[in-house]
Amino acid sequence: MADTTQPETNESGETAAQPSVPEAPSNPPKPSKDEKRAERLAREITAFATSHGGGAEGQIAHVGRGVVRIALVGADGEWGVLVAPSQDGARRAAEIAGLTLHDDFDGELAAKVRTGPYEWTRMAGIQLGGPGNPPAPAS
Repeated sequence: MADTTQPETNESGETAAQPSVPEAPSNPPKPSKDEKRAERLAREITAFATSHGGGAEGQIAHVGRGVVRIALVGADGEWGVLVAPSQDGARRAAEIAGLTLHDDFDGELAAKVRTGPYEWTRMAGIQLGGPGNPPAPAS
């Protein structure tokens, strides 16, 4: 004998929705090794930005085989460098951290860098032991 059950209708004559079957919980895919590296770099970029005025800008440059430099300039003018294993990983880290990227480290970005006695001493050819940067002037 065939099933002759009719769908239930509510008082307004509309067909009532059938109860949905709960879906089996799906396990999200584990992040790849590259994605984990990008997330770790993003945390370092965010920490740098937070400790140097709440923001940062940067530039990505190929250094050598398997090495990419992320040059960072904080809102207070302090600068730093991180190293990533690939251009894609560096760009992904910058994207996760919300880092503003520049094509070149010149002009606008270079003008924001605050160098102090230590950098000038190093650039003059003296090896280690130069004085540290003085604190940034209060705004």
